[in-house]
Amino acid sequence: MDMEDALDRGNGMIEASVVGEVTSYQADINIENTEPYEGMTFESDSAARAYYDNYAGRAGFLTRVLSSRKSERDGSIISRGLGCRNILNAQKACNISNEVGEKRRDGCTAMLLIKRENGGRWVVRKFVRDHNHPLVASLPKRRPTYDEKDKRIQELTAELRIKKRLSAAYREQLLILMKDVDSHNDHLTSKVQIIRNNLKELEATRQELSLHNKPSL
Repeated sequence: MDMEDALDRGNGMIEASVVGEVTSYQADINIENTEPYEGMTFESDSAARAYYDNYAGRAGFLTRVLSSRKSERDGSIISRGLGCRNILNAQKACNISNEVGEKRRDGCTAMLLIKRENGGRWVVRKFVRDHNHPLVASLPKRRPTYDEKDKRIQELTAELRIKKRLSAAYREQLLILMKDVDSHNDHLTSKVQIIRNNLKELEATRQELSLHNKPSL
């Protein structure tokens, strides 16, 4: 059964085992204490995910991506299912998966389904509030998600490219300046040589005149 279909039908347990990224969020006192609701809109997928992370941090649970659906036309994401990862069972489930070589779902039904509308805005189409496990009063500090890491890598790569271009430009300007200095030095050397030659000619002329003007005995 398709993961998103299972979320839409609201049949309680998620039928497919999809393990996505895990994120947590440390509550910010400046964030308004609101709860998701069907029909709630966001400017982007990342804004919706950030909001659900904020909500999860305040409520006391970790979030994960349950499902993602792409457009058949251009391959862009058109819907996401976000859910709860039971922090109390997460470590236990991880140990079990390492032993048996397969992923295990924690079974919590709390989730948020968001879909992209024609105008580009994202709308909450389904929200399940209740959890089947105790919530945690204090969560670990939020770790960067894969999207945030990718974004940071892209920013650093772009910054590195800019610095490389600037370095190349500075190097080119330095080479031009060095050529100008060398050319100027050659020009000065040529002028100095001309002056020296002129001085030699003047000295020779002076000596010749001195000989001609010397009185004979």
